[in-house]
Amino acid sequence: MAAEATKKEALHDNTPTKSPSLNAVQSLTEANIFPETETQLQTVDSEKELDIESGQPEKDAPPPGPMDPRSFPDGGLQAWLVVFGGFCCMFVSFGWINCIGVFQEYYQTTLLRQYSPSTISWIVSLETFMMFVGGPFLGKLYDNYGPRYLLLIGSFLHVFGLMMTSISTQYWHFILAQGICSPIGASAIFYPAMSSLSTWFFRRRALAFGVMASGSSLGGVIFPILVQRLIPEIGFPWTMRVAAFIILGLLVIANLTMKSRLPPNPTPFEFMAFVRPLHEPAFALMCLGAFFVFLGLFLPIDFVQLHGLAIGMSANLASYLIPILNAASIFGRTIPGYLGDRFGRFNVLVIVNFFSAILILALWLPSQANAPLIVFAALYGFGTGAFVSMMPACTAQISDIREIGVRNGTAFAILSLAALCGNPIGGALLGDGNSFTKLQIFSGVVYLVGAALLFVCRGTLVKKHFFKKV
Repeated sequence: MAAEATKKEALHDNTPTKSPSLNAVQSLTEANIFPETETQLQTVDSEKELDIESGQPEKDAPPPGPMDPRSFPDGGLQAWLVVFGGFCCMFVSFGWINCIGVFQEYYQTTLLRQYSPSTISWIVSLETFMMFVGGPFLGKLYDNYGPRYLLLIGSFLHVFGLMMTSISTQYWHFILAQGICSPIGASAIFYPAMSSLSTWFFRRRALAFGVMASGSSLGGVIFPILVQRLIPEIGFPWTMRVAAFIILGLLVIANLTMKSRLPPNPTPFEFMAFVRPLHEPAFALMCLGAFFVFLGLFLPIDFVQLHGLAIGMSANLASYLIPILNAASIFGRTIPGYLGDRFGRFNVLVIVNFFSAILILALWLPSQANAPLIVFAALYGFGTGAFVSMMPACTAQISDIREIGVRNGTAFAILSLAALCGNPIGGALLGDGNSFTKLQIFSGVVYLVGAALLFVCRGTLVKKHFFKKV
């Protein structure tokens, strides 16, 4: 017995010391790839940590695994094909959502003119809400099965919903087809694209997200012009069908190019998996701040065209306000993404949100002529475009990339509540009159509150190092 014990002790003593965990990456990079407690990280020998910026591996480290930042391609043909596929996904999903202001104005003056602006706004609000509310469920499906089946189902529902909208005549028809069916499909397109891209890029993640998100801006330029120009020529039904066929063609490309670098990781459904991220102060504050931002973000997009008509702008010029806004957001989605990778994603996120909130209160609120309204549309498009591209990059930065689907879903499900409430509140504040003052003040104030909360979120990450890149 003694000899056996001695043998076991010798085996124990000869066991090689465990190499430092790659979880130490958290303390050296902007991305929280392997979340651990501070106490756990302090046990790692700092001299053996992985230096991400220099690319030097720790001594005697095993080959990098798929979660190691060294294994992220950050480029190459396949990675950029995924970006292109994501661009198509954003064009047909968020790009379509970006043109909902056109339908608010069209329904209010033609098909549904017997309803109040607040009642009509429930169609477009429900469209935005359904786009995001399924996030936790779709995120879990993505983590378990990958993007393929989600994209196929989403493609069918999005196109089918728009085809059904083309034959709608009653208010409840539009609610079911345009407000529920189509955006559920768009949601099943949006989330796989966003989550898949996170697995291909690390150092240039914000730039890649910016390029992908610019697809929604381009869609937001093309779709409003297409809808408003074709309706007088071929009528509302065929206009919706033309849009649906364009979307179908782009979705064929998306289904062929979109894939995740990591294999699916099936796990049982657990409700707390969606709640657990909210126990992290940074994640909870980011979601709360983004909630208030979203509460005010879509109001200018949805009502700026009506405001232009109310102050005497010609119908032809007013119809270009939303395309101008979305065209400017192309630069807002790409340039801040590049700057975010260089100077810190949360740093850029906070700055652009304060910028957008100030624009609403200082430029849109006093605008009573064509020129300032056009300038506002362009600058606001740039600011809000940055928020759309930086938000998922910041979410990935403070998340375990293996749970990116669930965590993106949790964040955007919270935002969906703001998207659902924002437009009806704005419509109620507008009423039947032509005074936009209450709506504008509400939008600017809640946007400012959201920007302030995101600033506090940044503070939890940098602590006493105010000028830190984060």
